[in-house]
Amino acid sequence: MSTLFLGSCDVGKVPADRKKFLSPYHKDGLTSSAVSFRDDDRTTWRSFRAGETSEVAELQQFLFKAGFMPRGVIDGVFDYVTQAAARLFQEYIRTMDPEGDKTMVPDGIVGNGTMQHVQRWKSQGKVADWGKSSTANSTKEYNDWIKLLNQAKAHYKANPGPIMQAVNALPKTYSTIKVNDWNFSTDEIHLIGIRRKQDARADVRRANDDLFVLLVNGMVFKFWGSTDPSKNMVKNNIPPSLVEGQHKYRFGWHKISEEKKIYRALKPYDPSGVIILRDLDRDNALTPNDLKIRGNNSLEVNNSINIHWSGVGTSNWSAGCQVIAGKNYINNQNQFVDCSKFASSAYSELNTSSKKTKGAYNILADLIVCYSKPGVDHVLYTLGREESLNLDANFGSNYAIDALKKMNPSAV
Repeated sequence: MSTLFLGSCDVGKVPADRKKFLSPYHKDGLTSSAVSFRDDDRTTWRSFRAGETSEVAELQQFLFKAGFMPRGVIDGVFDYVTQAAARLFQEYIRTMDPEGDKTMVPDGIVGNGTMQHVQRWKSQGKVADWGKSSTANSTKEYNDWIKLLNQAKAHYKANPGPIMQAVNALPKTYSTIKVNDWNFSTDEIHLIGIRRKQDARADVRRANDDLFVLLVNGMVFKFWGSTDPSKNMVKNNIPPSLVEGQHKYRFGWHKISEEKKIYRALKPYDPSGVIILRDLDRDNALTPNDLKIRGNNSLEVNNSINIHWSGVGTSNWSAGCQVIAGKNYINNQNQFVDCSKFASSAYSELNTSSKKTKGAYNILADLIVCYSKPGVDHVLYTLGREESLNLDANFGSNYAIDALKKMNPSAV
């Protein structure tokens, strides 16, 4: 068989209008290679390549039946959704399959090693637990999270702090959602950021000491990184902090002005951006005092607050974005999963000759891509403080600390 990867096409399946085919994915000014796919783990562009078989459609059919590509189109074109599903399958083989391969690198490149497992799964009629799961068959932890989020909405409607009051008073909030309109439907994919120690002064770097929780398809996955900016990443040294609350995001492209650094990230759904508050008193902390300095003009709309990768987590590469480390994560069975053997620490390790990837960050992104409901083009991101976990006895602030002790012990 051929090695299949981004841009591979079955015989006769190369789109007649490649630019039109890619236009739903290539937004945000990504025009320099509008007729090629962006392979962001390899920092290269992949053109459409015609094959002589129907291997891509057969792979897509397998990924669909095995539960990794429920929303994918079986069209014989190895597109971004197929790549995401192939990486999830490889990750599942690496971490969840008793007969799997713990050395497999989930890179979305389907060669003989991956195909051996595809054929084994076909012969055994296997379906992934991730594919069997659903919001109708959800875990207790997932249900507890939905309950907590609704409790948080009721609490903050009745008890908004100074910053939330200021947000609620704005005539327009763009991709930021006012508390009355927070949506915690199980039809949505929810990403939760748990901000810790945001009002404590820190050095210029600020630590990667925050928790991210993904609620997807009735399952819960946990990641880590930072929701706070590092002062040394901001040119004018007045860092912007995303306000707490719910925000609407979509997939787009990060660093499009730098050819070697273009990769997929979550961006504000409204192109104007989200609501931020700057560290106006320059104490490298987020407090209501920042709001007082400019009064009603303290809040701004900012279109560059993305949710993106932060290397392996040794540094907080954030100028206000929400950043996620690639070193490891906790899966839906509450098991620690190590990605350090193949997780890149920097852009320089992402190239066509390397087996490095963005590690756990890819898992998060691929889960969103593959398990979003058809027609859904967004994810709801809810940013809250650690103490909000105390609203429900099933959680408490130790929930975040216990997860971080597994993934990044130095953070606690």
